Amino acid sequence: MSIHYLEIVTPEVDVACSVYAQAHGVTFGEPRAELGNARTATLGDGTLVGVRAPMHESEEPVVRPYALVDDVRAATDAAEAAGAMIAHPPLEIPGVGTFAIFFVGSTQHGLWQLPS
Repeated sequence: MSIHYLEIVTPEVDVACSVYAQAHGVTFGEPRAELGNARTATLGDGTLVGVRAPMHESEEPVVRPYALVDDVRAATDAAEAAGAMIAHPPLEIPGVGTFAIFFVGSTQHGLWQLPS
């Protein structure tokens, strides 16, 4: 399993970006609308890290890894068949990829398919 995107949702975006930048020697860019206004940085292995604020008042802070998959719809179906609860069905972000989110108990996970 390869992590393509690590999403960090926190009300303290600037502080989190500063901590991660200093601890890991990366630079976070400006907010990206297509990623929920996440500020992103690319790690040495190509993993994208995004830090964003909650998008609505009921969204809790979370660290959510998105595993890279070849077929996000098939992987989402397989996760659901294995007992996961689908929180967000596959959704394409033009030019960025297609993602889905599921829960296993109270733990959140994501799937990510790169654009073809």
